Amino acid sequence: MTHPTIEQQITFLYTPDLVATANFYEDIMGLSLALDQGSCRIYAITSTSFLGFCVRESTMVENRRVIFTMVTQDVDGWYRMLSERGVLFEKPPEFNPRYQIYHCFLRDPNGYLIEIQRFEDPRWPPPT
Repeated sequence: MTHPTIEQQITFLYTPDLVATANFYEDIMGLSLALDQGSCRIYAITSTSFLGFCVRESTMVENRRVIFTMVTQDVDGWYRMLSERGVLFEKPPEFNPRYQIYHCFLRDPNGYLIEIQRFEDPRWPPPT
């Protein structure tokens, strides 16, 4: 059964401090701002994948249930760059044999867990 095409994907997360969040994702992570909607800012991850943050002061942020994963071949490059910019990592790069990935973990100013990983599993589809 076929379905209509999905052209792009956005993950939206809440933040009580959009200024600190913008500083982290723009200045430290180096992501490009795709759209500033005032109370929401959307960042380009790839040409089809986006990450958005919206101010929601009255909403409890349950950041322990979310992992934002960026897939790259250069995990060590990201680790070096972010470490040089003062980011403290929860876990430095290492190979995880269970999932056949090489990855590291850090947190953003909102407490969201960020994983930077490379798949070592040959079954993972390469980017097109």
